[in-house]
Order: sequence, then C-alpha cells, then structure tokens
Amino acid sequence: MLVSLFYVSRAVGPQTTTVTSSILSTARLNNPVHGITGALFQGQGLYLQVLEGERSAVNRLYAQILADKRHTDAEILSMEELAGRRFEKWSMAHVILSDLDPMVLMKHPEFDPYSASAKGAGLMLEDFIASGVRVDKPVV
Repeated sequence: MLVSLFYVSRAVGPQTTTVTSSILSTARLNNPVHGITGALFQGQGLYLQVLEGERSAVNRLYAQILADKRHTDAEILSMEELAGRRFEKWSMAHVILSDLDPMVLMKHPEFDPYSASAKGAGLMLEDFIASGVRVDKPVV
C-alpha cells in the first residue's frame, strides 16, 4: 500500500546550509534503497516533510526521524493512501520556505501547522505542489 505521511517539526538550532545538506544527503542516499520519495520544506524555524512509499517503509523512516536530535515537536499532519506519488522524481526534494513567502504566496496567512486539521494540512500540501515551487536534485 502506497502512502504519504506529512509531518511538521521545529528546528532545534539554526537551519543552516550544513544541517540541511546533512539531512538531504542522508535522505538522498537511503531513500531510493527503501522506495521512499518526498520533499522537505524548511524555513521560519520549521520543517515540513512529505514521505511517500510503502506504509511499512514510511513508518520505519518516520521512527528514525523522530529520534533525530536536530528537530523537536514532530507531529503528523496527515497520513493517507495514495494512488500515485506526488514527488516521484525526487528521493528528497528541497524547498526553502523563506524564498517563497508562504504566508502570501500560498494564501494561508493564518496557517499554523500545529493546529491545522488533516484537511487543512492536505490543502497546504496541494498548494505547495500547485505553486510550482523550485526543487532541486531529482532522483538520478
């Protein structure tokens, strides 16, 4: 069963290029082996991440993510069964939220990921995708 897990967490320290590069390089190395695709949205002290893959693989990866000390307050926003992948070209796409000004571009000035309903989180994710955001490093 193909699923998508969308979660939010708070960065423990600054969201530096070094920290982000470490997260992305690990994901891009390991995710293809486990059939995981997805996207990491970061900025404003938050990480929002989508993980796509077989349910058991996504659950195992999320358990590992919870143990990562670079973030805290992880909460699942939604988990749903998928007919097809949204991020099939990326082992882990990367989007910097501060470049997008999501409060304006995405028309969600009231958005607080920690209080969003599953439906609201799903709409936010759809807006991320529909906005045609620039992502980097497609799966090779």
